[in-house]
Amino acid sequence: MEIMSDGPVLVLSGDLDVRSTMRVRSAIQEHLASHPEVVIDLSGVDSVDVTALRVLAAATLQSVRDGHHLRLRHPSPAVTRLLHLSHLIRVVEVDRGVG
Repeated sequence: MEIMSDGPVLVLSGDLDVRSTMRVRSAIQEHLASHPEVVIDLSGVDSVDVTALRVLAAATLQSVRDGHHLRLRHPSPAVTRLLHLSHLIRVVEVDRGVG
């Protein structure tokens, strides 16, 4: 898992799974401490598991409690499908548009 920062955007690439959840969680928390609005770009994510998606959902809920805003951008069809199957789509905000 590679995690890059571009202003308020965190760009994730590689496998988003149980092995990378601690690093992703820490990066999101640090980013939310610096930016009131954070976008997590998932366009480079090759695979994902439910554990990692739960980290994204928990970060979304925490950001709302803290008065911040977090959204996911450009998830692949497979990631979107898993969000729906796990019902986590109800928790996270997903921006499927370009930008």
